[in-house]
Amino acid sequence: MGLCALRNSPCARAYYDALRARKIGHHAALRQLGNRLVGILHGCLKTRTLYDETTAWHHHNIAAA
Repeated sequence: MGLCALRNSPCARAYYDALRARKIGHHAALRQLGNRLVGILHGCLKTRTLYDETTAWHHHNIAAA
């Protein structure tokens, strides 16, 4: 899941790169990315909404700015 997201999602890639910049290892960063994606999925199921990358990663985009 994490590797596919890295290739296809600019926001997931930015999240992973931010973790790596904080000296977090590759496997730990992938695990954290996977956990974040599961959290996003949970939110989508809970609110019965479709996945929207802009909405899902909105708070990370603000923090990066």
